[in-house]
Amino acid sequence: MKKLTFLLVALALVACKNDKTTEVNTEKETTSETNSTSESASSEYPTKVFWGDTHLHTDLSLDAGAFGNRIGMDEAYKFARGEEVTSSTGLKAKLARPLDFLVIADHSDGMGVFPGIVNKEEWATKLKEYPRWRKFYDEGKNSEMALDIISNFSQRTLSFKTNDSTMMRPVWNSVVEAAEKYNEPGKFTAFIGYEWTSLIKGNNLHRNVIYRDNGDKAITQIPYTNEDSSDPEKLWENLASYEERTGGQVLAIPHNGNLSNGMMFMEETISGKEFDEAYLKKRAKWEPLYEVTQIKGDGETHPYLSPNDEFADYENWDYGNLDLSALKTNEMLEHEYARSALKIGLKYKTTMGTNPYKFGMVGSTDSHTSLATADDDNFYGKASNVEPSKDRWKHPFVQSDKGIIYTWQTIASGYAAVWAHENTRASIWDAMARKETYGTTGARMQIRFFGGWNYTDSDLSNLVEAGYSKGVPMGGDLINAGTKKPTFIVYTLMDPLNGSLDRIQIVKGWAHADGTLEEKVFDVVWSGNREIDSNGKVPSVGNSVNLEDGTWDNSIGATELKAVWTDPNFDPTLEAFYYVRVIEIPTPRWTLYDKLNYGVEFTDEVPLTHTERGYTSPIWYSPK
Repeated sequence: MKKLTFLLVALALVACKNDKTTEVNTEKETTSETNSTSESASSEYPTKVFWGDTHLHTDLSLDAGAFGNRIGMDEAYKFARGEEVTSSTGLKAKLARPLDFLVIADHSDGMGVFPGIVNKEEWATKLKEYPRWRKFYDEGKNSEMALDIISNFSQRTLSFKTNDSTMMRPVWNSVVEAAEKYNEPGKFTAFIGYEWTSLIKGNNLHRNVIYRDNGDKAITQIPYTNEDSSDPEKLWENLASYEERTGGQVLAIPHNGNLSNGMMFMEETISGKEFDEAYLKKRAKWEPLYEVTQIKGDGETHPYLSPNDEFADYENWDYGNLDLSALKTNEMLEHEYARSALKIGLKYKTTMGTNPYKFGMVGSTDSHTSLATADDDNFYGKASNVEPSKDRWKHPFVQSDKGIIYTWQTIASGYAAVWAHENTRASIWDAMARKETYGTTGARMQIRFFGGWNYTDSDLSNLVEAGYSKGVPMGGDLINAGTKKPTFIVYTLMDPLNGSLDRIQIVKGWAHADGTLEEKVFDVVWSGNREIDSNGKVPSVGNSVNLEDGTWDNSIGATELKAVWTDPNFDPTLEAFYYVRVIEIPTPRWTLYDKLNYGVEFTDEVPLTHTERGYTSPIWYSPK
């Protein structure tokens, strides 16, 4: 594979505040001279954005091992920290820029089963599936074995209990020990975590569980499994029990919902009951964030849901559930995507007083290769059987009698960005809990978003101090509008190793008293001298990608964009949310790099470019 050389560029870092403010003092003014791209002089403000992956699998995950992953936690941590490792297929792998934090989130169900099969451990050889799986393994039929495992697990037809504590305990001990070994406060954060693998007839309801705590607490309770229950309420009970017993803290991040077939953001419980106040509060407490983008597709919105949004059709996965045992229908989409779920949450806030879907945004990879990379020119695929090669693009990713999803349909995505005081478990976890986060499809752009009542253009020259003293950051709340309209500060600095900036948009959603829900996307600031056309749209920025050599010209975009924007259609009586979406200029997709590196020709449906983007956590407005 052709190796690419990168120049690391140091970026100025914009400061942010320690905790979100729930009510804004509309009379308070700022006198600070702090520049928008400098660190805050006040120690109460976090000073850096930290980049990480909250969803990585190693060979400990049953499906990852079956797909051919032969490297474990040591390699995963070393790779994330910027060291070179050797992948499962023998390729040298290294990040252009190290990550700041990592959550190894191996599947709780069957944790340790695959190493038992590989090592012919006595207990593993007694499994009913062992002869079949061992034959797959010996013959190198990784895909066949993985699909067999996924299908049987999805349909709950495995012969053994996937929550056997005698099997899980030593594996969980090793997970905790590895995180403790590689956690280096101030330099690199290794969170303790796992993925609760809830599946209901193939419908994916997975959650990534992340501990704030060190190993002395986390080691005392083995992970919760789908075998224990596939109901999220039971997971929350398990997490509450852990906190009560240990005094620790833990949160859960729902998996990108596009494989749930309408179940991720349902309007009834798994048991079929109507939501009550207790349920709404528990969901809001335990799940403060949502994985809006990852390798198996982008989950912000869908053209069916947002027909007036020209950027809605981005890497959507709308085929079916996890094992393609059931296909997708349009009626399912509303309960799968972030934007529609945020609107549904407003409806419950209006009618019942609590918003169950009041979540912030992160991206992460869900890579099963032990390699946490969302870089298109350094993409190692979803699983080890589709690491870089000339034929991986046409490899079936998932297939059933209902259809096939191919590897070219996966996306090199995404990363979690967190504004925090320092690179420690406590500081980054606290920022996640208060939703001062955003997700990107892989680009490391810096995004700032503040909401208040009194911002003016002059505040752009001292963005940090003005942002916090006169308003709230992403993840915060605005109330008590009075006669004012909300104003917002938006700021983005491009990733110097990626595409320049096309535009910054603010996405608004709101709920009427009768339960009807609306949304609108506003172009706030954009590069160049483009003017809004007769349809109210900013024209395309263009496409400078050279398909012959994979280069592009950043002159058509901007290095940074910033603006103060006022909602022109604000109604102080209605619940609303606002979040920022940043769009880059088109850049090469991983498929173009494969095409050039291996000299292969693709069929016409394979995209070669894309527009990377970032999504901030919302700012919510409530009239009460």
